[in-house]
Amino acid sequence: MNQKELKELIEFIIEKGIAEFELERGDVKVRIKRTSDAPTVAYPDTRYVAVPSLVPVPASPSPAASETAATAAAAQPEPEESLHIVRSPIVGTFYEAPSPGAPPFVKVGDTLEVGQVLCIVEAMKLMNEIECDVAGELVKKLVSNGQPIEYGQELFTVRPAK
Repeated sequence: MNQKELKELIEFIIEKGIAEFELERGDVKVRIKRTSDAPTVAYPDTRYVAVPSLVPVPASPSPAASETAATAAAAQPEPEESLHIVRSPIVGTFYEAPSPGAPPFVKVGDTLEVGQVLCIVEAMKLMNEIECDVAGELVKKLVSNGQPIEYGQELFTVRPAK
């Protein structure tokens, strides 16, 4: 079973709402168990009530105050553009290079193409190449070499090409 087949199987299980699935084909055994997708909702604490401020506010700000406000506005980061997240399709160990001592498949700032290999995830002694599913620029690598990763874990952020 290759990575594409596994990904299609997972998508089918999610689409059909199957909670538990097991498949045995030759020497490959796959078991998928899902938990509830229901989001946890945090309700506001109703024990506290907003109280209006009793401190008087000047009608026109002083030059120093307006300068401080301008500095604070400049210090706030601009809203981040929409970035594409590449997630792990399987559980395993993340490797950034094809072999120890070899250069990594990609580095931050690289221009990526659809289908380009980003990394390898080792699962059950199989090396699965993870490919980029969008063209663009690699903005950030979110995991380190040799780190164990989970299904759906964020691996890379990519700024899609326009």
